[in-house]
Amino acid sequence: MEKKIRVAIYGVGPIGAKIAGFLYERKNFEVAGAIDIAENKKGKDLAEFAGLEKKTGVLIESDAGKVLSGKNIDAVVLATASSIAKIKGQVAGILSYGINIVSTCEELSYPWVTAPGTAKEIDALAKKNNAVVLSTGVNPGFLMDFLPIAMSGVCRNVERITVERVQNAAERRIPFQQKVGIGITPEEFTNRVKEGTLKHVGLTESMHMIAGRMGWTLDRTEDVIEPVIAQELLTVNGKVIDKGMVLGVKQTGRGFSEKKELITLTFTAAAGISPAYDRTVIKGTPEMDVTIKNGVNGDIATCAIIANAIPVVLRAKPGLRTMSDIEPVSFFAG
Repeated sequence: MEKKIRVAIYGVGPIGAKIAGFLYERKNFEVAGAIDIAENKKGKDLAEFAGLEKKTGVLIESDAGKVLSGKNIDAVVLATASSIAKIKGQVAGILSYGINIVSTCEELSYPWVTAPGTAKEIDALAKKNNAVVLSTGVNPGFLMDFLPIAMSGVCRNVERITVERVQNAAERRIPFQQKVGIGITPEEFTNRVKEGTLKHVGLTESMHMIAGRMGWTLDRTEDVIEPVIAQELLTVNGKVIDKGMVLGVKQTGRGFSEKKELITLTFTAAAGISPAYDRTVIKGTPEMDVTIKNGVNGDIATCAIIANAIPVVLRAKPGLRTMSDIEPVSFFAG
């Protein structure tokens, strides 16, 4: 590409910072700004958080307007929250400058069924400002929705789709380990699930994305969350976990039509679990059973797909888009 794609990072947390590092590796990208409201980050060079040896000259600002106005930003990587309600105002603010968005927000990955009102508002605002909004990641965004959708392209008919994702959570970043409840009691696990603070976000959105492309109408979906319990004492990253404590989460999403289970998505993330793998099974003609041995590293894949999606978003039609209605995302060296 002759012209570099100018990108701003909005949310310099573990994922946003890692995405910035990925962008600096590619010659077709220029990181032109960074936004974060944390006081301990304001005014500091992005290199300090992105794991870069040399300073970038990009200082983190708490005022989004300062970064987004007058700097000819092509796209914003929005990596602040999983909740569509929490990022709605941020999305509106970015779109007011006519800037495209690639987000990590799981609930924004396919909100047409789960949050139709908000989806329509964002879609209309994006079209009004001639911009594109896309949310993606490894899951939702690829392994448990786009991949089975793509695999079904060679099928004469599809009766059911089953996806299993099994990860060793001890190999993931600390916030992810905390998110799945490693080391807490079963009682605390139950309480956090009730509060809505412990769950993998996105299974329902993935089910609706698949159903939408298959031409299925889901009458009902369910999302069942269970703890994975330690059967013996073990140590995870220097932390001792007693027998009977929580190692992680097992979450199962099911999508039904006329009492028939059409989609089953099982997500398991627990410390020390082995073997890790990603498996997609399509019951149809032909039947397919594909397993990725050792699984896909979630942190690397999430950052990579965000970076790789940016050029695709710049070519997409204005509006709220999903991974099921844009051109396929692929690696692009630039």
